Order: sequence, then structure tokens, then C-alpha cells
Amino acid sequence: MGNTVWNDKKKFTWILSILLLSAFLLTSSISYRVAHDSLSEQIEENTLPLTSDNIYSEIQQDLLRPIFISSLMAQDTFVRDWTLDEEQDPQKLIRYLREIQGKYDTVTSFFISEKSRNYYHSTGILKQIQDTDPEDAWYFRVRSLPESELYEINIDPDSADKKRIVVYVNYKVFDFDGNFIGVTGVGLAVEKVKKLVELYQKRYNRHVFFVNREGKVTLNGDHFTGNQTLQDTPGLDKLATRILTSPSASLSYVRDGKTVYINSRLVPEFKWYLIVEQEEVESERKLLTTFWGNLLISLLVTIGILVVANLTLGRYQRKLEHMASTDKLTGAANRQVFEEYFDKALIEASENQTSVSIVLLDIDNFKRVNDNYGHGIGDLVIKTVTNILRNQLREHDIVCRWGGEEFLLLLPNIELSHGADIAERIRDTIAQRKIRVNEYELSVTVSLGVAEYKPNETPAEMINRVDVALYQAKECGRDRVVLSQ
Repeated sequence: MGNTVWNDKKKFTWILSILLLSAFLLTSSISYRVAHDSLSEQIEENTLPLTSDNIYSEIQQDLLRPIFISSLMAQDTFVRDWTLDEEQDPQKLIRYLREIQGKYDTVTSFFISEKSRNYYHSTGILKQIQDTDPEDAWYFRVRSLPESELYEINIDPDSADKKRIVVYVNYKVFDFDGNFIGVTGVGLAVEKVKKLVELYQKRYNRHVFFVNREGKVTLNGDHFTGNQTLQDTPGLDKLATRILTSPSASLSYVRDGKTVYINSRLVPEFKWYLIVEQEEVESERKLLTTFWGNLLISLLVTIGILVVANLTLGRYQRKLEHMASTDKLTGAANRQVFEEYFDKALIEASENQTSVSIVLLDIDNFKRVNDNYGHGIGDLVIKTVTNILRNQLREHDIVCRWGGEEFLLLLPNIELSHGADIAERIRDTIAQRKIRVNEYELSVTVSLGVAEYKPNETPAEMINRVDVALYQAKECGRDRVVLSQ
């Protein structure tokens, strides 16, 4: 009996091997013959990555100029001396801004003083920046940029002419001792930048547009027909993560029955991605026709593979599911699986009229830990904080590693006041914990924001509220809990 089973298994293996080899040989031969001719023609006539490189080179000449101008203004001795001299005679600075605007042909030039909060413009003093004015949020965002980031680019209405949309380059200004004293910069009219994009498209016969790190389309030509985000564009939505996590990528997707090839490239100075698109050529349609023929031949092979693979892949599938749903370093839930838990909890809360609270936690000054002790100690700190969180929460509460040193906690059936107590207990426990590694002994603190679900609120709105609360906790000195009302 044993020999019979062994012989049957051996016979099946041989049959399967011959079947696979024959099918792959046949389909590969057909595919290679057509694909070789088609792709050779495609590479010779339409080299998309080369086009992207050429456009990038032109961007460095056309669009990076305002960054250079802003940098010169931020390091200008006159600007710093005038600011440190108590901002006497504002007309001197206004005249300077007017000369910058005229010399470099920008639509605006400006300087905001950290001390007086005056908004100096080439036309005069426009206003005083207020931390309660949503239109002035950009200034405080730029002021709070990490030390390694000196400028930010954003698109907003012109402060002097609300009807005009401007691409701003906002550059931090420091005094001679390295102290922050304000923000300066220039702006380009969006229409002018759009004309550059149109010029690229006409010159290279490709679709050209830009997206930011979140996938939102920031700049495009007049004939752009896509959605406003990669995530909302059919076909591109499945590629958005790969595009936004890679410095460059060459991908393809199907749109209206046609294959569209795209090349993406990060423009680090803008922190935007350059996207260049090209629809399929005739030779690619021949390749698609061949593919359908190969698909019919491969169908029988696929069925045989599935029968065999189904017997062995169950265990690997569970392992992969675990890897896909948890953070590798801490074992906490990752963002993808957290969203599923979050949606489910909010639905149950709405149906049962119960409470749901979330806590957003960030390790204070974590960059110093990495800089002073190394990333190995930094990883140990993150794992230690994760263990403390698990010990302080209930079994059915969810701990998610939201970012590098950020954690998001999901607390079903917990009201805001109770959530605040939990957050305070976590804060105090972490603050008192001493972490000892070899000769090192260190302690860390955390800042926390707490929010309770409001009826008809979307998950994104709730997370935004708790993120604002966390930001306030950090602004108020860190190592504290702030509630979102």
C-alpha cells in the first residue's frame, strides 16, 4: 500500500511537472516573440523614464527658482539686522520686498516677524498673524517644522488678493545665533505654473501632473481629467501606496480598457511627486491580444496549481495575514487593520448608543533618544511603551502603532472622562518607568490627546480632533493630557 501511494504521488508529481513545463514553455514562447518586438519598439520610441528625467531637469530650472530666492531672503543680512533692530522704519523692509518681487518677477514677497507677528508685504503691512485665525495656520505649521526642514511649499489664496491662487515658498528665518525670528518667502501664480506644466505636456506628448505625499493632486494642466487624489482614481487607487512610498516607480494600470503607463519621481525640494502618464501604443494592444490567448492556455494549468497549492497554503496564509495586520517591531496593530476595528467599533456604538473614545499618544523628543543613544535604544523605548500600554488597557482595547513614535488607542464603551483617566494613568506610568540598557538609564515622557465619538462623526474627523488635542498637549509643554471637546 505504501509503495502504491508513493508511486501514485511520484506519478502525479511527474504529470504536474510536465504539464507546467509544457504550458509555460508554450505560453512563454508566444509571449516572448510578440513582447520582444513590441517592447523593443516601445523602448526605442517612447522611453517614459527618460521623459520623466528630462521634465525633472526642466523643473529644476523653472520651479526651484523661488526656493532659491526664498533661501536668499532668509539669509539676507539686511532682513535679519532690521528684525533684530526692533523692526524700525517698516518702509525699508517693504521697499526691500518690493524690489525682490520686481527683480525676480514673483507675484508676491513677504516677511512675518515672530516678535510682532506683523505680516509685511511688498504693498505694506497687511495684518497681524493670529493663532486663532485658520488662514494663519500655515505660519504656525512652518514655525513647528523639524529642525532639518527649513521651508514648506503650499498653495493658498494670495493674502493681498483673495481672487488669486499662489504657490507659496515659506522659508524659516533665524538670527545670527540660530534663534527663530520669522518666516519669509515668495509666491508664484498657479496659472503661471500651470503654463509650465502645459508646456511640458506639449513638448513631450505626455500627461504631466504633481501630487503631494498624501496623494492629493497639487498642480496639473488645463486638460487634466483625473480625480483630485490618487486614492480616488480608478486603477491608480491600487498603486497609490507604492507610488507614495517610493522615490521613483514605473507602473501601469488599465483605464477605459487601455493600458496606461506611469512614471513617478519624488521632487525632494517640493516634497511632491512628478507623475508622467502615457497611454498604450498599438504594439501594446497586440501584446494584450496575445495575453488573452495565453490566459486560455494557462487556465487548465492554474486549476491544477490551485488544487495542489490549496492543500499547503492555509498555514502560510494565516501567517501572512498576521504579518499584514501587525507592526513588526511591537506586535501592535498596524494602521490598516486598525481602521477595520475602528469602523466596526463606531458602527456598534451608533447601534447600541454606547461611547467610544480614542487616545493619540506621542513619545516626547523621541528624535533625541535616537540621536543620543542610537536607533537600537530607540526601538527598545518604543517596545517598552507598547508593553506599558497593553498592561494598562483591557483585553479588548486596541493598541495601534500609528506612526514612528505615535500610538492610537481604541477604547470601546469608554466615555471621555474615563478615557482621560486612562490616558493620565498611562502618562504617569511611562514617566515613572526607568529603562536600563547596559550603562544607560533613561526615561521618557509622552503627550496624549483624548477624544470621544460624536454622533454622525466620520472616523477621519474624530482622528483629526484627537490629533489637534495631541498638538495642543505638545504646544503646552509636553508630558500632559489634553481632551478634545
